[in-house]
Amino acid sequence: MSIQQWVTPLEGLDSLRQTEAPMPAPGPGEVLVEIHTVSLNYRDVEVTKGEYKHHKTAEQNATIVPCSDMCGVVVQVGSGVTRWTAGDRVLSTFLPEHQTGQVTEKELAGSIGLPLDGVLATHRVFPAHGLVQVPSYMSDEEACTLPIAAVTAWMSINGMRPIGQHGGKDEYILLQGTGGVAIAGLQIAKAAGARDAKGRLRSVALIGYAAIITSSSDAKLDQAKQLGADCTINYRTTPNWESEVMQWTQNHGADIILETGSFDCIAFGGLIDCIGYVSGKVDAEDDRLNVNLLALRRTVTLKGIINGPKDRFEEMIRFYEAHQIRPVVHRVFPFAEAKEAFKFLESGRHFGKVVIKIQP
Repeated sequence: MSIQQWVTPLEGLDSLRQTEAPMPAPGPGEVLVEIHTVSLNYRDVEVTKGEYKHHKTAEQNATIVPCSDMCGVVVQVGSGVTRWTAGDRVLSTFLPEHQTGQVTEKELAGSIGLPLDGVLATHRVFPAHGLVQVPSYMSDEEACTLPIAAVTAWMSINGMRPIGQHGGKDEYILLQGTGGVAIAGLQIAKAAGARDAKGRLRSVALIGYAAIITSSSDAKLDQAKQLGADCTINYRTTPNWESEVMQWTQNHGADIILETGSFDCIAFGGLIDCIGYVSGKVDAEDDRLNVNLLALRRTVTLKGIINGPKDRFEEMIRFYEAHQIRPVVHRVFPFAEAKEAFKFLESGRHFGKVVIKIQP
């Protein structure tokens, strides 16, 4: 018996090819999962193009199976596994060994989709401790979007400044772009500040978030409004969008910014979450000095975000379940069109997440 999988020699999107491989068997402490859906992250595009070099990893294979985010069903368990049984719906974790606390180089060396083989396949073996349970109300297409985008957004908003512990005042959150992390952040922010008919916060949080979102597309901004965005700014037609943020917040600025470091509209004591791609890759010494000076100007905290540990993932799922948040899936591609899915994501035309359906 064999499986189908997509592999890449890390030489570009056109180098992706579908191949056949032997059916794997779970060893002690492992489970075999039939994969139903996979969601794409921009990381997967960079991996396939051989451009993902943001941090040190273990030596990688010349050809790998890409992608890290999947939803599937357990079909077989290895010896010693008591947490899972056949038929359980499960999600992958980006770093299976990152169970709690601060990530280290050791956990990063075991990231799925590089350097380890990923999940763009009909079946894969996982360590039993590297899986979490799927929220029962979500479809496979919705659920597979959670491991990277949603967890990254959760850690950006609720990692250093836990929801509900900000002195009881509402805060401004700025989300840049309308990709997976930004839209997940918008949904989390609005759920955290959800109010009842009398205007009282019905969340476990003590505060609400006024959400500001930017994009170069008015159509995407209209979609963001439908999800609850309080302020939308087209940064192409409004080049001085930072001034617009300051004006809209009565010169307070954004308390939390997701995705890139803009010091011109951050609040005093604010948090800028640097999430890899939009934040840029410049590391010249002069630029680091400039960042230091800018951070001091408004006592800003800069936090690099690389996903989060399993216990925070499970914490986030409880929050999603409490608020019945449904992730936004822009488009679903069949398994045979995986290459087209990658190219669609690279084009930037998506709003939310792009998903590949593995099982027919």
